[in-house]
Amino acid sequence: MTKQTLYGFLAEFSTPGDLLQAAEKVRDAGYQKFDCHTPFPVHGLDDAMGMPRTKLGYVIGLFALLGAIGGFWLQAWTSTVGYPMVIAGKPYFSWQAFIIVTFGLMVLAGAFSALFGMFHFNRLPRLHHPLFNSENFKRATDDGFFISIEAQDTRFNPAETRTFLTKIGAKNVEAISSE
Repeated sequence: MTKQTLYGFLAEFSTPGDLLQAAEKVRDAGYQKFDCHTPFPVHGLDDAMGMPRTKLGYVIGLFALLGAIGGFWLQAWTSTVGYPMVIAGKPYFSWQAFIIVTFGLMVLAGAFSALFGMFHFNRLPRLHHPLFNSENFKRATDDGFFISIEAQDTRFNPAETRTFLTKIGAKNVEAISSE
């Protein structure tokens, strides 16, 4: 027999507009650990939730720059120090010929950092989430608009949070266990 603990509440809303207004009210009420779930992107939802801009772009830019520098340095060192050879009268350091590989390694490093950075920032892979225990949540990929508030939030109080979600227009509030 497993002990069930409360993961949080899942509140369903009728329209994307209702969800957007509810997200602003949840943010203004001081909740930090909440998320919105929709079947399609809703313009302005990130701002309504108070989400900061992602740092992924900076990570990609840094690794792309490091890839370009590493590729250029490898070719420069190889042609001037490691294996200096005069081919067809060209100088040892013929930087124009290095641009193609430099660009290729910049794109490669940027692509890998985008992939692994996305995994890191999204906390993936997560093979199971407590929200998957809800029958109502299956509609989040079809026609449902949901807000989930985690019990780990410092502002979370089971009775008050359920009342708050109902007051801001949720048509269904469900307690989710973390099994």
